[in-house]
Amino acid sequence: MPEISVLMATYNDNPVYAARAIDSILAQTFTDFELLICDDGSDADYADWLRGCCKKDARIRRIRNRKNRGLAASLNRCIACASGRYLARMDADDISGADRLEKQAAFLKAHPEYAFVGCNARLTGAHGVWGERRMEEVPGRTSFLPTSPFIHPSVMFRREAFAAAGGYQKSRRYLRAEDYELFMRLYALGLRGYNMQMPLIDYQEDQNAYRKRKYRYRFCECVTRLYGFRRLGILKGNVRYVLKPLLAGMIPRKLMAWIRKSRYAV
Repeated sequence: MPEISVLMATYNDNPVYAARAIDSILAQTFTDFELLICDDGSDADYADWLRGCCKKDARIRRIRNRKNRGLAASLNRCIACASGRYLARMDADDISGADRLEKQAAFLKAHPEYAFVGCNARLTGAHGVWGERRMEEVPGRTSFLPTSPFIHPSVMFRREAFAAAGGYQKSRRYLRAEDYELFMRLYALGLRGYNMQMPLIDYQEDQNAYRKRKYRYRFCECVTRLYGFRRLGILKGNVRYVLKPLLAGMIPRKLMAWIRKSRYAV
């Protein structure tokens, strides 16, 4: 059985980006892994392309949903099929550094006190790397108030952490905030995460990313925050953080992009 199972869900993604993401996993210095890719009901053209792409390496296992079921359901299918001791997330438009799996697996082996590990990320757009997100090294419960202190596609989990949490919540109340909900649920169970202070992934974030953030998803994030903060015991006195997504959604997209570039530009 492989040491690491890499979990990726994809739905009609850009084939150029998806090929890059897949190749970045296949090029890892740590080679004892399987790459589980769940095609979440993509159209015929993309499904045919992905089928062909997955034939180039025996470590790739393709799963297909007959209809679009969403990120949480697709990742849960990957987890159910996974054989690895560690479960690493990966998105179809990001790039993992060649030593990402090696370094994160070594960290978890050396630090049994942590249930999962993330890292910093280089921010990329149409013109290449434009910034870097430096994550809090050892997040605590209150670290979840402003935003999630972990970048979802950068994280590697111990398998037993997912077993304890029961996987991703498929309820539509957490739509586009499934990772935020999971991380808070893990912390509520007494499981902790760590962020390696090095950029081990290139995280795709450009103007198109803001177009995807429809206002209705911000209501889902508010609900995620409400339930998560209550579970963590940090809701009292922090209702303003529950409403933060709605207020942020009123900021024009171009202005929000400028704010983020000012904050993370390197």
